[in-house]
Amino acid sequence: MSSRYDFDLFTIGAGSGGVRASRMAGAAGARVAIAEDSDLGGTCVNLGCIPKKLLVYASHYPEAFEEAAAGYGFTVGPHSFDWGTLIANKDREIARLNGIYGRLLDDAGVTLVRGRARIVDAHTVEVAGRRYTAENLLVAVGGWPSVPDVPGIEHAITSNEVFHLDALPERVLLVGGGYIAVEFAGVFHGLGSQVTQIYRGPLFLRGFDDDVREHLAGELRKKGLDLRFDLNVAAIAKEEKELRVTLTDDSELRVDQVVFATGRRPKTADLGLEEAGVELDAGGAIVVDAFSRSSVPSIWAIGDVTDRVNLTPVAIHEGMCLVKTLVEGKPTSPDHAFVPSAVFSQPPIGSVGLTEAEARERYDEIDVYRSRFRPLLHTLTGMEEQTLMKLLVDRASDRVVGLHVVGPDAAEMTQGFAVAIKAGATKAQFDATIGIHPTAAEELVTMREPVAE
Repeated sequence: MSSRYDFDLFTIGAGSGGVRASRMAGAAGARVAIAEDSDLGGTCVNLGCIPKKLLVYASHYPEAFEEAAAGYGFTVGPHSFDWGTLIANKDREIARLNGIYGRLLDDAGVTLVRGRARIVDAHTVEVAGRRYTAENLLVAVGGWPSVPDVPGIEHAITSNEVFHLDALPERVLLVGGGYIAVEFAGVFHGLGSQVTQIYRGPLFLRGFDDDVREHLAGELRKKGLDLRFDLNVAAIAKEEKELRVTLTDDSELRVDQVVFATGRRPKTADLGLEEAGVELDAGGAIVVDAFSRSSVPSIWAIGDVTDRVNLTPVAIHEGMCLVKTLVEGKPTSPDHAFVPSAVFSQPPIGSVGLTEAEARERYDEIDVYRSRFRPLLHTLTGMEEQTLMKLLVDRASDRVVGLHVVGPDAAEMTQGFAVAIKAGATKAQFDATIGIHPTAAEELVTMREPVAE
């Protein structure tokens, strides 16, 4: 590291990836600064994973009270829900996490610079009129919701604003088919809103396994969500206390809130990247090599701003690899293979590895194992919810190359099985593993017969 600069590393963006890279670099002896113009922790802590999961937890209670409890002998008396209390409690927890992030940076000796940073050149950043130099710059600014340009779009909100609504809307239109739209549709429905979700394509959750997509759509419709596909918003008009939404089939909806979850874009605008010579792709993402280095040798990027695998743990992993490369002198490229993921829909999804379509493209022959069953929990509740489990196996090597679960605790069990799949476990090894009984997860080690071709 060179002493000709103010810092060895200057990070722009104090989200999960930027904070991890900065504090680990600082702990390893590098001189590090990090700039942030908003709350510490980025999208995940403030407007994403953490507050979203808290709202998901909250939305399970009505179903548990009203449908599940009676089957187990409980009589639940009159109860009510207060949105304001939930949001206030959520805000308190997020503030606590912000403080933890600040202390982690401080303990690692990282200089926190408040304000929006802009790159001046390959080694210089300007924040609030002051310039800082660094041997290496790291861009970790993440992404931001993207909304279409339709008439009346100013009357709609995105997932960012959901976390700060003054009241729970009675009627909600969710626009979009990605995991964010699916999760918030479940949150609003669970808390008592009347929910319609529309998506421009024939089926939501594009990129997930087709059996998973179809199964979840069926389960959500059982719960009373109004799912409409091959449909989009044409216009939004405000009429007194409600919104009139015209759809592309000329039908109309009257709702209290329209939430767009139609994708996110890298937050690269007006950062000075192009002027500094950093290559961006057509979507505004920073183009990086296998080691997260941009087209400018001293400028690096990790996390959603690179649009590789847009998940918080992946951004953290990329940050750790960067520290090894830059500070420890051990060039390390991030490993994006077999990354597990979850959708906190209701019921939730857990996935790791390939979809069936991807597996058929990659391997000459595959075996598909699939099981649908009613979870033990619901044998007493009377609810008709079904769990789906699916394994994909490369027939030539017997390796399990894909695992997909839709049902209670899907994310928790997928995390454990992801270790085995990452390690190259075979179907024979799955079969040789004793299941824990009675659990849903045991189904994944007891499926013996592949489905017919």
